[in-house]
Amino acid sequence: MSTKILVTGSLGQLGSEIQDLSKFYTNYQFYFHDKDDLDILDKDALQSFFSENSIDYIINCAAYTAVDKAEEEKELAFLLNHKAVKNLLDASSNTQAKLFQISTDYVFGGIHNTPFLENEKTQAESIYGESKLQGEIEAINSNRAIVIRTSWLYSSYGNNFVKTIMKYAQEREELNVVYDQIGAPTYAKDLAKAILDIIDKVEKKQNNFETGIYHYANEGVLSWFDFAVAITEISNINTKINAVNSEMFPTAAKRPPYSVLSKDKIKNTYNIEIPYWRDSLVKCIQILQENN
Repeated sequence: MSTKILVTGSLGQLGSEIQDLSKFYTNYQFYFHDKDDLDILDKDALQSFFSENSIDYIINCAAYTAVDKAEEEKELAFLLNHKAVKNLLDASSNTQAKLFQISTDYVFGGIHNTPFLENEKTQAESIYGESKLQGEIEAINSNRAIVIRTSWLYSSYGNNFVKTIMKYAQEREELNVVYDQIGAPTYAKDLAKAILDIIDKVEKKQNNFETGIYHYANEGVLSWFDFAVAITEISNINTKINAVNSEMFPTAAKRPPYSVLSKDKIKNTYNIEIPYWRDSLVKCIQILQENN
């Protein structure tokens, strides 16, 4: 009997990348669902899905990610980022399916200047960050979950910073991008592969399923300004990028000024190799340009 993997939010950036990669993991049976065909806020629908399908792993890519809008839509953000996690765990309690819960650098805040470790004190400074933090707590308390915090996610799918910069850079002579928010981008395809490789290693008995919190982002540290410059360089778009202060772009939700994540734990526990951010960006832009 093949191992069964449910992927929720399968039309988002990460879910779409998992769908792409699934063809290389032929030992596994994948169930790709989005809110239109499996609503994770609907307890009854989940209950019947899990009673009909003996799921071994859940990769929860479903989330409320409109960071600024969450400040107004607090209830919806908490429903999708916290309550839905509980719903998935409750509905799968019979089979004790293992959960991968995707979280965010937004659980951190304050002044910091060294990469965040998994066990450091959280300090969410936005509704989005707090709702994701509550989802983390729900997952960890189940004792059958791996929480993966990531940052600055982008992909050839969906809407993201890379696509936005490429679009505006072709339309305008110059762009203003903040230089005082520091972190690291994550190519969703790399994160998707890391998750599938962890499952593969556990199934092949090369690793145990070590529950807890892990961090994953591409290697390197940069500002959004540096990221935008690299995007235009790699895309061969001649647009002037101006480095500006965050105060020029007031937002409803506060952004973490420094959100570099330490990835030592996931690398050491699961022997995961993480690509350098620029190498992954080149691959993604290549796909975007081919698709055009």
